[in-house]
Amino acid sequence: MKIVVCVKFVPDTATKIKIASSGNEIDFADVTFVVNPYDEFAVEEALKIKEKLGGEVVIVGAGAEQATTGLRTCLAMGADSAVLIGDPSLEKADSFVIGSVLAKVCGNLNPDLILFGKHAIGVDNGQVPAVVADQLNLPQATVVTKLDIQDKSFRAERDIEGAVEIVEGSLPAVVTAQKGLNIPRYASLKGIMAAKKKQIAVQTVASLGLSAEDLKPRISIEQITLPPSRPPGKILKGDVAEVVPQLVKLLHEEAKVI
Repeated sequence: MKIVVCVKFVPDTATKIKIASSGNEIDFADVTFVVNPYDEFAVEEALKIKEKLGGEVVIVGAGAEQATTGLRTCLAMGADSAVLIGDPSLEKADSFVIGSVLAKVCGNLNPDLILFGKHAIGVDNGQVPAVVADQLNLPQATVVTKLDIQDKSFRAERDIEGAVEIVEGSLPAVVTAQKGLNIPRYASLKGIMAAKKKQIAVQTVASLGLSAEDLKPRISIEQITLPPSRPPGKILKGDVAEVVPQLVKLLHEEAKVI
């Protein structure tokens, strides 16, 4: 079984975000990047399926050369090989363009299963897997917390409000991983050393044969602003009989939550 896992190299959630002088993008000068946490669940699931059913795991990423660091992390976990669509222009591409590029690469690899994290924490929209599934005309199961593969079919469980939804379909398919699907393994020293010798095939957008229309962004970012600062908290003093009416008034008139 060939499993492709699409991963993204994203800013660490502990990073303090700064807005660039242009006002419409993030200043990445001092930002630390990591493999998207939800993609780690996808990588782990691919490795578990390989251990059970055999086959190979291929990691696919898109972006500038620095994205190879994230691919090496996945290789150190146990993936067999990796593909980087290396083009700096993809750093600012929208979800449709990224999805179109990944769909082309995944289609060429002819996998039995394509895995993603449920969304990338950098943009938090979860659109790319849907674009890939649509362009490859494949069934899709999203936000999956349990996945079973048998023969040429899959059975996925999704947590919904108050229940579990079961989705079944045929392979190949696109599946997005949610927290709870598994616990990602740490890369061993042996795995880290082995990853240095594994191949990362670099492709360009031009080599994929995509049209100018495919690479045309559907959205543009006009302005980015930080959320407003929170007002300082208030401490109410006095006994309960005095404080409760003040608290109710503040919650109604200032916080506007009642």
